[in-house]
This record gives sequence, C-alpha cells and structure tokens, in this order.
Amino acid sequence: MATPKHDYYETLGVPRKAVAEEIRKAYRKLARKYHPDLNPGDKSSEERFKNVQEAYDVLSDAKKRPMYDQFGFYSESGYAGAGAPGASGSGAPRGSQFDFSGFDFSDFASGQGGAASGGRRPEGAGAGAGGFRDIFSQFFGGRDEAAHAAAEKGGDLEYVMNIDFWQAIKGTQARVNITRYDVCDTCRGSGSSGGGESACQQCQGSGHVSQMAGAMKFNLTCPRCGGTGKLRNSCPGCGGEGRVTHTESVDIRIPPGARDGSRLRVPGKGNAGTMGAAAGDLYITTKVEVHPFFNREGDNIEITVPVAVWEAALGAKIEVPTIDGRTLLKIPQGTTNAQRFRLREKGVLNLRTNQRGDQIVEVSIAAPEPRDERTREILRELSTLHPEDPRAEMWAKV
Repeated sequence: MATPKHDYYETLGVPRKAVAEEIRKAYRKLARKYHPDLNPGDKSSEERFKNVQEAYDVLSDAKKRPMYDQFGFYSESGYAGAGAPGASGSGAPRGSQFDFSGFDFSDFASGQGGAASGGRRPEGAGAGAGGFRDIFSQFFGGRDEAAHAAAEKGGDLEYVMNIDFWQAIKGTQARVNITRYDVCDTCRGSGSSGGGESACQQCQGSGHVSQMAGAMKFNLTCPRCGGTGKLRNSCPGCGGEGRVTHTESVDIRIPPGARDGSRLRVPGKGNAGTMGAAAGDLYITTKVEVHPFFNREGDNIEITVPVAVWEAALGAKIEVPTIDGRTLLKIPQGTTNAQRFRLREKGVLNLRTNQRGDQIVEVSIAAPEPRDERTREILRELSTLHPEDPRAEMWAKV
C-alpha cells in the first residue's frame, strides 16, 4: 500500500483543528503563490501547486477529511493506513493483520456492567445498541447505505491574466481561453447510458473492498458503487463521470481600479460537478505591468517630476502628468529636492467607496549642465552670492 509523500495539514500550513475558512484561505494564498502561470518553467512550483490542490481537495471535503484524520492518506481507491496520527499504533506485531469481515459483533452490545456473561445479550439491550457494528458503521458505512455514489460539486479553477497599467486603471474587457470539465452532452451529466446496470469492477460486485489501517485490515463499503455492487451502464461519451474536458472562451470584465493580484470570481465557470452536481467557479488573478513613471500605492498615484534649479528657487507653475492628462502644479519659492506635493482626487477611483485617491508629486531638482563659458560664469557668480555651506546642519550633528 503506497504511503503519502506529504502531510496535508503541513502542506497547507494549517493546524489539524483548522476550520473550513482557515483551510480555504490557506489554499487560496498558496495556490496564487505557486500557480504555474505565475512561475513559468519552475517545476518545483508546479509540483508544489499539485500538492496544495490535492491537500485542499481532501481537507475541504466533509466526508474525506474525517477519514484522512482517522486513517491517513486518501487516494481515489480509498485510504492508506499511514500519514495521520492514530493511523497505526495498534500495538500489533509488524506484518500481522486482522480481518473482522467474518465476525458477528451482535453479542457485543455495551451495557452498565460491560460485556454480558456467558455470551448472552443483557436484558433490555437492543440489537446494535452501541456495539462494535455501530462503531464501525460510523466510520465505514454499512452495506445497506445509499445505492449510488454521491455526486460531487465541481472544483474551482484559477487563471492569471496579464494586463497593462492603463487597463488596470480604466478597466477593460478581455477574452480568455480556459480548459475545464463541462457537462457531457451525450448523457446530460447523468453518467449513464440508460441501459440498466452492471457489476461494479472495483469490488467485483461484492459491495465492499478491503483496506488497511495500520496493522488492521477492514472491509469497507465500496466507494465506487456505494455498497450495492452494481453500477449504471456508463455513458460512452464521458465514461460514466457525467462530464468531459472542454476548452471555451470566457469574457472577463476587469473593473476600473484593479490592482496587481486582484481576484475576480466568475460563478459557474469552474469544473462541472460529477453526476450532474453544480459546477465550481472560475477565479481570475490580475497581474499588472509596471508603468515607466507612474507608481501606484493603494488608491494613490506617485510620480517623481524633474524641476529646474531656477524654478525651485524662484517658484513656478509647471505642468505634470496625471492619469487624467496634464494638470498645473504650483512650485513655491525655495522648494527643496525631494519635497512632495499632493494633488487631491487625482488618483485611482475606488469602486467600493466611490472616491478617488490622490496623486503625490515628488520634486527632483535637476542641475543645469554647464555647456558654455557664460553658464559657468553665472554659476560661479551664484556661488559667490550664496557662500553658505548647504551641509552645515549635517556636519553639526555628526
């Protein structure tokens, strides 16, 4: 029996008592970090992404998680008795196996004084009143349970969309090609060809399969047929799953103000569920290209603007670029290098608050290049008129 290569809780970085919301948040964070589209050519990230997806598939499932916690690693064929605390440790010698499939536990009902003497059931204890059969049925399911395997909701899909700075600011509409599981047209998602039933191949028609839990061997309800030993004749189009792989184009609307790493949800465009169950959702993560001189910080836009020495010294009105076009900025007399000015409501529109951020303009004083003697003469005269040391205050504090 194969053993797991990783612990699902460690893979997602959550404690074993984590609630569903903690597991979901951890999965989304790691899925974005290791998504193949964000790490092209990185095989280790691709493998990590697969492990994260596998861990989430089990820990987010209300039926699979308790079985994993009790018995360990989950696979499509069942559970391997390794990988989870309590999965082994029965104290049995290595290699020994116990098969309880032939035992009748009807005489082992619990009572006030423990087991009844002489093998007889205590007076008043009904059949299965807390006996071993009830305990085992809690974990493994009885042979008289549901006739068919339960339908499962389709999984979510994650895609990354590259957009430029202006598409993020103004909003845009784009079309992306996605590959997903879609409802089978032949059987309309039922998975059946409508031609009756046949024996389940996984359990050979018995309704149960053998599984190991540590050193103990148990007979479990067959996960494929639900314990009936029979399956509906599979649809030839989808092999009985009710869905097929399909590539389609989806129109995605990026709203104004989208940020790098923004996550958009497209309901019902994830993988179709099995046996006609509901589809998952499609999540689009935006990756915004860097602009040459505009820098976004939240809803604010920051920009560094060169200012001539005489403009900074004498004061001036200069034109500066904004995301709306050009606007005038007043530079007061005596402006120093790296001084910052605020242009109110010239930033990005926030759709939640319906308010715009500001644009922050940082001044960078550009010294003139003395290309001729006249320029050098003026600069020398200026140094004579202002002989003070601009670094005097700094030296006083050293």
